[in-house]
Amino acid sequence: MQLTEQQLKIITDVASQNAIKAYLEYSEKQVQEKHDRRLRNIKLLLRNYRKFVKHCEDVKTDITELKEKFEIDYLDTDGFKIQSVLRSKKRTLTMVEYINKSLKVYKTMCDESDDTEDIRRYKVVYDLYISKEKILAKDIAARHSVHHRTIYKDIDSACKTLAVLMFGVDGVEFK
Repeated sequence: MQLTEQQLKIITDVASQNAIKAYLEYSEKQVQEKHDRRLRNIKLLLRNYRKFVKHCEDVKTDITELKEKFEIDYLDTDGFKIQSVLRSKKRTLTMVEYINKSLKVYKTMCDESDDTEDIRRYKVVYDLYISKEKILAKDIAARHSVHHRTIYKDIDSACKTLAVLMFGVDGVEFK
């Protein structure tokens, strides 16, 4: 069976349209996954915030001590381990400072908002993840006279805003 040139053109056009459609769907899925990953990263950072702060306590003293040890033992293979620990402590400290700045901006935004839900959202984030005292979601819900599911919805909403504050335009979900 021989295909005519018109049949080949139709087949080529249909195949091209399907390939373009598949590529656009794939591209849209990648953008959505990137956005979802950023929201998960924000939640992960918040969940581990207290641990990061604990890790950073006296970090400047630790860094000085590690630098001194590294200078003395620079030829030792453990020196490379010390350098790795030093780098990790610096990165953690930088991340904690960055989270603090983002949270400060978020607090200001919420305080300036006329929406009481925005203010509650900041307080929920603060109470659940930031405050020195660890407070359970059900206790936060009781404190704000809302259902405990509302607390998790508030966290989701706050994380979307924090994603924009922390990742810029990459934190925005385009629909």
